[in-house]
Amino acid sequence: MTVEVGKQAPAFTLPNQSGETVNLSDYKGKHVVLYFYPKDMTPGCTTEACDFRDNHESFGELDAVIIGVSPDPVERHQKFIDKHELPFELLADEDHKVAEAYDVWKLKKNFGKEYYGIERSTFIIDKEGKLQKEYRKVKVDGHVEDALTFIRDNLA
Repeated sequence: MTVEVGKQAPAFTLPNQSGETVNLSDYKGKHVVLYFYPKDMTPGCTTEACDFRDNHESFGELDAVIIGVSPDPVERHQKFIDKHELPFELLADEDHKVAEAYDVWKLKKNFGKEYYGIERSTFIIDKEGKLQKEYRKVKVDGHVEDALTFIRDNLA
């Protein structure tokens, strides 16, 4: 299945930070801001998570929920949430099946080493489960405001 704007977003089932099972379909009737990030507790990912946290209320006013996804395990997600008081769910995609479904599991290069990992990306899914917007190769600065503006201007 390919990810395509205007089509149904790929369904998924993953554990959240408490080990509870979360399905995309649980959020039917709400807009979903599904963001994929490489790793808990790293500088860029912490900045992004805190930007989403600081705008959480604004997304809520637009009937949108924020869900973060990374390959980190459940326990690490809980520590990340506790440390930064994140008011949204983080899902553990340890086998990166969901990242692959959204085509964000990519070959990366860092200091001459090649490895697979998450390419920072955000998907905005409407109340019917259709993908309305995708942001790939996200730069953290200003990204959360862009996503909020998209929902406000196009889905609210």
